Amino acid sequence: MKETTKRRVRGALIALVCFLLGGLVTLGVVWKVVGQDGRTLLQAYQLIRSEFVGEYDSQTHLETTLETMVDALGDRWSYYLTPEEAQQVKANRENTYVGIGITVGQNVEDGLEILRVTEGSPAQEAGLQAGEIIRGVDGQAITSDNRETMLSAIQGEEGTTVSLEVEGTDGARRTVEVTRQEIHGVTATWTMTENQVGLVTILNFYAGTADLVKQGVAALQEEGAQALVFDLRNNPGGYVTELTEILDYLLPEGNIFISRTSDGEEVTYTSDASCVDLPMAVMVNANSYSAAEFFAAQLRESVGAPVVGEQTSGKGYSQILFDLPDGSAIGLSTARYYTGKGVSLIGTGLTPDTEVTLSEEDQQRLLAGELTPAEDAQFQAAVAALGLS
Repeated sequence: MKETTKRRVRGALIALVCFLLGGLVTLGVVWKVVGQDGRTLLQAYQLIRSEFVGEYDSQTHLETTLETMVDALGDRWSYYLTPEEAQQVKANRENTYVGIGITVGQNVEDGLEILRVTEGSPAQEAGLQAGEIIRGVDGQAITSDNRETMLSAIQGEEGTTVSLEVEGTDGARRTVEVTRQEIHGVTATWTMTENQVGLVTILNFYAGTADLVKQGVAALQEEGAQALVFDLRNNPGGYVTELTEILDYLLPEGNIFISRTSDGEEVTYTSDASCVDLPMAVMVNANSYSAAEFFAAQLRESVGAPVVGEQTSGKGYSQILFDLPDGSAIGLSTARYYTGKGVSLIGTGLTPDTEVTLSEEDQQRLLAGELTPAEDAQFQAAVAALGLS
C-alpha cells in the first residue's frame, strides 16, 4: 500500500478520535485522555499499517472498522454511512434528491419492497409499482447483509441509469432500466372526504413538512372541515423540529415532547394556547416509525384523538447524524424521548384504540395510492371513532 494512502488512513483514524473527544487536535493530548480503549484502537491500527504483509484496501478497512464499532452498540437505530451514503441521506432529508422516486421498506428478506412511487417520477414512468420487490441492482442480488449498500446504489448522479431486477406482485421477475433525476418530494397531501372530514396524509417529517401540514389543515378548515383524520401509515419519521412545530400548531397549551440525553439533560417542548379546534383521529400501522407514532401518541394524550390501525414499531430514541473527517457519518441514538406526560414508546410502540388490519390487497392499493377513503377500512373506522359515520 502506498505511503500516502497509509498516511491518509492514519490521519482519518486520528481525526476520528479527536472528533469523538470534542475536537482535541494534538495527538499528545489525545493519547493522554483517550484511555486504554483508545490507545488499543490506535496501536492495533499502527500494527496493521506497519507489520501486515498482505494487501488490503484501506478504505474498505476503515469503513468496516467504523461500521463494526457502531454495530457493536447493539442499537438497531444507530448506523454508519459511507461518504456516498451520507451525502444521499442528507439530500433525502431535504426532500430534494437525485434518484428514481421510490420509497422502500426493508422488511422483505433479500429484497427491498416498494412502498410508494412518487407521481411523475422516473420510477413511475418505468412502470414500477407499490408492492413490487426489488431483488437486484445492476446485476447484484440484494441480501439481508447488503440492503443498505444496494439502496444507496439505486441513487446516483443525475442522468445516469440503474438496472433493477423487479419481482411483480404475481411473482414474475423482469429487468427495468430507470434513469435517475432530481426528485422534489411532496411530504404531505390533503383532501376533503364525505361528512366534511379532512384527510391529511403525512409521508415523513423531514424538511418542509410542517409548512405543508399547516397549509393543508388551513385549507381544509376554509373548506368547512368538521373533523380531521391524519394518515401516518408507512411514515418513517423525521426531524423533531418538524414534529414539534406541527404539534404546537395543532394542540392546545401544554407539554408536547420531552427529550432526555444519556447524561440526564432534559428538554421539554411546549405548545402555546393557539390550536386547531376540531375533532381529530390518527391512522397508524406497523410501518409507522419514530416521529409518526409519537405524533399519534401525543394527539391522543393531548386532545383524546382516537388512534386507529395496527400496533406501531416502538422506536423511542432520537438520532443525531455526526459527520466524520472523510465525509462518512455515524447516526447515534443520543436521547430518549417521551410524550408531554412522560410516556415512552420504547419497545412497546403504540396500541391503537381501534385495531383494524387491511387485507393484503388493500395494503397494496394503499401503497399504490389507489385505495379511496370510501374503500379504506381503517379510514372508515377512524371516522366512526369520531362519531361521524
